[in-house]
Amino acid sequence: MSRVAKKPIALPSGVNVTISGNNIALKGPKGQLSYDLHADVQVSQEGNTLQLAPRNGDASKYAMAGTMRALVNNMVVGVSQGFERKLELVGVGYRAQAQGKTLNLTLGFSHPVAYPVPEGITIETPSQTEIVVKGVDKQVVGQVAAEIRAFRPPEPYKGKGVKYANEQIIRKEAKKK
Repeated sequence: MSRVAKKPIALPSGVNVTISGNNIALKGPKGQLSYDLHADVQVSQEGNTLQLAPRNGDASKYAMAGTMRALVNNMVVGVSQGFERKLELVGVGYRAQAQGKTLNLTLGFSHPVAYPVPEGITIETPSQTEIVVKGVDKQVVGQVAAEIRAFRPPEPYKGKGVKYANEQIIRKEAKKK
């Protein structure tokens, strides 16, 4: 049985919850999100906490309730605090510049790369070699960061490319004569 599903989700002040059937909608200071829960999971609100539980006591239903609890908790954190991923550009001449809803990248190709920013995501470039992806949906923030990194993943010899801020690049030794 999942112990994750048994832990209640604390709702911070400023977060409003609307439950209708299997749909849960959250609204907070950073934005709003909604999600359709699995049919085998039920959600109940008791004061400032949310409790998720399986509809019947099967072991696989507890696992699904734990998964849904983690997703709803990520939604609560997203609408109250938001999520962010930081990327770094390593390499001579590698630059990033945010212009409105487009991220312009110079990554050593013969042409600049223009990445259209999806709805609900904000991208900032504090310096020319740093990119900060912010949003309320954890999955979308991670996906956008992964798509930007996929343009030029870090290579193992010099470490050039787009990497996450906390990522360790394992280096290979150069070829010997």
